[in-house]
Amino acid sequence: MRRNDLDWLRVIVFSILIFYHVGMFFVPWDYHLKNNILYPNLKWPMLFVNQWRLPILFVISGMGTYYALSKKSGFSFIKERIWRLFLPLLVGMLFIVPPQVYFERLSTLEFTGNYFEFWPSKTFLGSYPEGNLSWHHLWFLPYLLIFSLILVPIFLYLRNHKENLLLKLTERLASSPFGLFCLIFPLFIYNSILAPNYPSTHALVGDWFNLINYITLFFLGFIFISIKETFWKTVMHHRKIYLLCGILGFSFLLLIWLVFERSPLIYYLESLVRAFNTWSWIMTIFGFAASYLNGRNTFLSYANEAVYPFYILHQTVTITLGYYLMNLDWGLLSKFTLMVFGTFGISLLLYEYGIRRWKFIRPLFGLKQNKLTAVSVEEVPKICLSKQS
Repeated sequence: MRRNDLDWLRVIVFSILIFYHVGMFFVPWDYHLKNNILYPNLKWPMLFVNQWRLPILFVISGMGTYYALSKKSGFSFIKERIWRLFLPLLVGMLFIVPPQVYFERLSTLEFTGNYFEFWPSKTFLGSYPEGNLSWHHLWFLPYLLIFSLILVPIFLYLRNHKENLLLKLTERLASSPFGLFCLIFPLFIYNSILAPNYPSTHALVGDWFNLINYITLFFLGFIFISIKETFWKTVMHHRKIYLLCGILGFSFLLLIWLVFERSPLIYYLESLVRAFNTWSWIMTIFGFAASYLNGRNTFLSYANEAVYPFYILHQTVTITLGYYLMNLDWGLLSKFTLMVFGTFGISLLLYEYGIRRWKFIRPLFGLKQNKLTAVSVEEVPKICLSKQS
């Protein structure tokens, strides 16, 4: 039976992504558009979230793959993955991502004219950033698809041979509070050796650090859900210890960033602390979710289906809003609030009235064609209020 806490985490982590991408508009990091005033101190909460938001998402995706594969043949699973990952990626690259590139080109004066002078005549000329064809924030989809295709033979073997040595070893590690910390060592190796030589590009080709790091986390997610209650009991019972480890880990990272001068020794120390910090927060989040997010209600049923289309749509909405706000003489709070609420609100309207209700549109955004949730967005607040009363 599928775990409700995983569905809650999936919704929460993708919601954090919206806040994160809005924040990218205001910090001095490279992004498609920038506000007229940047706020360097905003990077600190974003650095905290950045340590675990993508790693935990790939672990959750590996766990979800366990359920997706549980009653399917390998061929059926591959067919479903292609249908639910490649098709939305193709639609996104054709129709969802181009407005982002268009507004970026307008902001840098590399293009002038209306959108239909840009799309399609200019949209597919060359690969981004020199050209305009890109998958932008949808990079997660081809990576997840490739991981699924590569690992499906191994996953099938693990599913059909539950007494294999790998699962037994993982179960032994997971049965002690610090056993799972052994898994920080591959992450440390990736951070210390691969990361400096293969900087993150999300371009797939040559993006070796991200490919190897994320496929490992994806694989671990499948392994953890395969050993069932052992993992969950450990993270639940020791969640406060992991929280303390996470606080200490991030505090030490801040100390390294702010106090120590760069050197080879400090770099390797930072890589080790990064791996420790990431893993501590992943186990903390799973532990608290398993303890407090086991309930299911109408909102979760609605949001869990909506989260995939929201992910596909949100950055285009954010960048569109950002383009029209970037040069206004407004403060951080006003712009940030409007962009967050605007992104959630417009994405909700597009999902509810442009995607969810149309059975031939649903597959284009990764939703099953024959499934329509019984509750609509108008009914969610009413049902939640009636349950509370």
